[in-house]
Amino acid sequence: MNHLKQIEAFVHSATRGSLSAAAQLEAVTPAVIGRRLDALESRLGVKLLQRTTRRLSLTFEGQAFLEDCQRILNDLANAEAAVSLGGIRASGHLKVSAPAGFGRRHVAPQVAAFMQANPDVTVRLDLTDRLVDLLNEGVDCAVRIGEMADSSLASSKLGEMRRVIVASPAYLAEHGIAHSPAELSAHNCLSLGQQRGWALRQTPTGEVANYKVSGTFECNDGAVLHAWALASKGLAWRSMWEVGDDLRSGDLVSLLDDYAAPSVGIYAVFPQRRHLPLRVRLFIDQLKNTFGNPGYWGLGD
Repeated sequence: MNHLKQIEAFVHSATRGSLSAAAQLEAVTPAVIGRRLDALESRLGVKLLQRTTRRLSLTFEGQAFLEDCQRILNDLANAEAAVSLGGIRASGHLKVSAPAGFGRRHVAPQVAAFMQANPDVTVRLDLTDRLVDLLNEGVDCAVRIGEMADSSLASSKLGEMRRVIVASPAYLAEHGIAHSPAELSAHNCLSLGQQRGWALRQTPTGEVANYKVSGTFECNDGAVLHAWALASKGLAWRSMWEVGDDLRSGDLVSLLDDYAAPSVGIYAVFPQRRHLPLRVRLFIDQLKNTFGNPGYWGLGD
């Protein structure tokens, strides 16, 4: 029990930004929170938080430990709910946010399935590429792709996603295949903007470098670049969530797979709460079961 209280004190202090805020949440004094943090750091043998009279900041070890602790507390809450709630059904209103393209193709079908399984829940799905403010906009859960930077939010990893360079078989038959990143300069690269470049792994170091590409067409809408790649206009650097079906059907072919950058995480983020509503927990679990399955993305077992 003491270990759990120490972890809760650490998570609440890190996410709330002060010992007093964590103490208020747990209905104890700041001194109690301080003692729990001291005991946790002493037990682990590392410094998790840099504490001054004005602010708290996470150390490198603390940042890594925070995500694990958040997941542990969330899993514990889910386990307790599964036992204690029994036959209670999810109800109420769920507000979800997701990136426009990804949300349209992959989150919206999950919302439909969730509502069918939970008829007492109403859902609002907001699709936008801007970074929403969950607390001020009343969002219960947001789906985000990429590493999490905002420690004021709790997060749960749903799966992983990678980007690939693709082209149509007709384009490759006419222009040939690029066998290394250096050969991209000989191709018409369809990009969001030449300044952004394509992130590819270097060999033999394995480090990721940003390769500048050029071509006759740029567009700030990835769906248009996808369509132009299908129309044999050039190479495109797209996410597997967007082109996976085309790769399976043979309408597109991937290139330079040995140079692909490491996958990035797909996350559900939500406001820090001691007990998430059942409807939010169930929806996150559904997303995790779906997006965490490599077979869903056509990546094998």
